[in-house]
Amino acid sequence: MPYRVRENLFIGNIGDAADILQNGSTEITHILSVLSSVSISFFSEWRSGLVIPAKEIKKVYVGGSGGGDGGSGSENASGGDGGSKSSLSPEKLLYSLEYAGKDLKLVRMAVPLRDMESEDLLDYLDVCFDFIDKSRKEGSVLVHCFAGVSRSAAILTAYLMRTEHLSQEDALESLRHSCEFVCPNDGFLEQLKMFEQMGFKVDHASPVYKRFRLKVLGEFYNRGEKIDSSKFGADPGLPTEISSELEVASNEGNNRTPAYRCKKCRRVVALQENVVDHVPGEGETSFEWNKRKSGNPYYKSDETECSSIFVEPLRWMTAVEEGALEGKLCCAHCEGRLGSFNWSGIQCSCGSWITPAFQLHRSRVDISSV
Repeated sequence: MPYRVRENLFIGNIGDAADILQNGSTEITHILSVLSSVSISFFSEWRSGLVIPAKEIKKVYVGGSGGGDGGSGSENASGGDGGSKSSLSPEKLLYSLEYAGKDLKLVRMAVPLRDMESEDLLDYLDVCFDFIDKSRKEGSVLVHCFAGVSRSAAILTAYLMRTEHLSQEDALESLRHSCEFVCPNDGFLEQLKMFEQMGFKVDHASPVYKRFRLKVLGEFYNRGEKIDSSKFGADPGLPTEISSELEVASNEGNNRTPAYRCKKCRRVVALQENVVDHVPGEGETSFEWNKRKSGNPYYKSDETECSSIFVEPLRWMTAVEEGALEGKLCCAHCEGRLGSFNWSGIQCSCGSWITPAFQLHRSRVDISSV
């Protein structure tokens, strides 16, 4: 039996969804399935003999490709940048949409999400919110996963956070008033906290999201998956990339984009938007064991600015794409040494550990405007 969360909004498990798909419902008109597979045959695998009719409307991929009876599937996860800012691979299925159930009267959206702490929940939130909003205007929507405990609860917690401006804890507490046993996994809870820090939106330009994206890439690498250039940021040193970045900057009312250039040949190697900020560590005290104390108590210059800039992996970093755990970062034009990378992390001069790390030494680059 589904639990009512808000007006026209319910949470449930696969059994609730199967019952509604098989027998229809006087109340529920839309279903959001959050399962490891988007296929309607998942229900038949769960309960043999259960056959649910379905007619595809469309499938939409992260990079924007898709198709079907109902549209071109041109939406993508990242607001028109072909998925490059999303942590999901461009070829990954974002969602499928279909008419399903008795007399094909229900509209079902299925999102492929596993109940694992390492799963990327953030990049599915926007499409889920859109579907829930639309469904509540047209009728009522059931949000379900397999057990109705973790995945559906995570999406509805985020939905309450966004619509009612609640903290992660308050939104989850509110959801528990409707359904007491909901319990998103720890990885989802961590991402919901990030969602709160980003102001109840998934902001790909936010330092919070950039750090999350690096963590996801690090997990890809640790699982032995190939890190290809589709997961890297655009090369800002290519003329086409620079002009498109400038266009974005001028649209935002800022026609001077800070850029980092190789000191030796002046090639642009990173833009400010590629920088991944970190919280400064304890400065020189982190390294006291191997540094002689300065006699001048006013000498603080080392603590004012980190000696390195950490960036997202970019398409000119061929050494990274070759799959090594660590190595040098050399300029794509003059091959001058710019810094290092290490998937296990690098400690900044301020004492903070950045993992994984793509480090440019400030002494090897100049900052200027493009």
